Amino acid sequence: MVSVRSTTDWLYRYVVFPVGQMLIFIIGAGLVVSVLAYLLAFLFPEPRPNIILVDQINRQLPGMLIAGVSLGFVYAMIALGYTLVYGVLKFINFAHSEIFMFGSVIGFEVMRRLDDTGYMQGWNPILLVAFIVLWAMLLSGLLAVLIERIAYRPLRGAPRLVPLISAIGVSLFLTDAVRAFQAITRNEFNLTYPTIDLPWLKNPIPLAFGETTVNVRVTSIIIIVAAVLMLVAMNYFVNGTKLGKGIRAVSQDMSTASLMGINVNYMISLTFFVGGSFGGAAGALFGMNVGTVTPFVGFIPGIKAFTAAVLGGIGNVTGALLGGLALGMIESFLNGILVYFPALGQRYTDVFAFSVLILILIFRPSGLLGERVDEKV
Repeated sequence: MVSVRSTTDWLYRYVVFPVGQMLIFIIGAGLVVSVLAYLLAFLFPEPRPNIILVDQINRQLPGMLIAGVSLGFVYAMIALGYTLVYGVLKFINFAHSEIFMFGSVIGFEVMRRLDDTGYMQGWNPILLVAFIVLWAMLLSGLLAVLIERIAYRPLRGAPRLVPLISAIGVSLFLTDAVRAFQAITRNEFNLTYPTIDLPWLKNPIPLAFGETTVNVRVTSIIIIVAAVLMLVAMNYFVNGTKLGKGIRAVSQDMSTASLMGINVNYMISLTFFVGGSFGGAAGALFGMNVGTVTPFVGFIPGIKAFTAAVLGGIGNVTGALLGGLALGMIESFLNGILVYFPALGQRYTDVFAFSVLILILIFRPSGLLGERVDEKV
């Protein structure tokens, strides 16, 4: 019989602690962004004629924070794919951005087929979103396993530059393969999710913050809830199951893990499946949020998720979460603020976002939560 104390310990370790960690990261990133916003308003009180920056910040800040959390969770889910593979094989899987793209296309295909049959409107909203995301996770995870088996496993003993080049080749191949498939089957590349047929999805939810009312998109709430549930499940899988312990053992020492009876190839394939599943889920949720995806949609989010993984500490699962939320907050803040500076504008958001990567690589290459490892000669 399971004791009350063991149940409480399990809930704390695998539910309360990871959720509390997410809340701390969100609050911390939100405070940093808020301080930066008001500091900018102090330095540039009127960036444009008749535009008082502090008033604009007071009205926009709640919406920017919510959008930042939503975007940050998307980056965090993609970044987990980078960090899991790096933790096991010590190389960057640059094809992971196309796994994200593949998940967004699968989400579109599933939703479009449901809409064409006329059954989509009768689905329960929660079941509909879960059905779309699960299909994207399953097929994206299987694609990641196939890529590992064909493109990476034969090169496992090669110098690190060789599988890196292979990953870039796989990335280009997947982009053109999806583009060719869509050209043959639909004769179009801009794939628009049929969300217009779902009133509950297109109508925003008004939330009051003092005297300010923010219209929150339903897709933003879906992303946050889905990401929290999946990240909690992933935390339990990695830290509380035998398979997760096997993955961590392979990450620590592949040769020793093999001698202890662990099937290294299976654990590596499982790592790719988990990372690919999270990338696919992020793609489907991202597609529902933005509405339209293309075979080229994975490049920029993939690079930004890689930036988030490096920001938090590449190879560190918690760091991927922190880096994703921090980068999402920064990008949302810049999108809301730069429009008031005529010399810059929102197009400079990516410039500042990628500048974070350069600064981290210069001043703390191991990332915010990474550990510096001194190599003995």
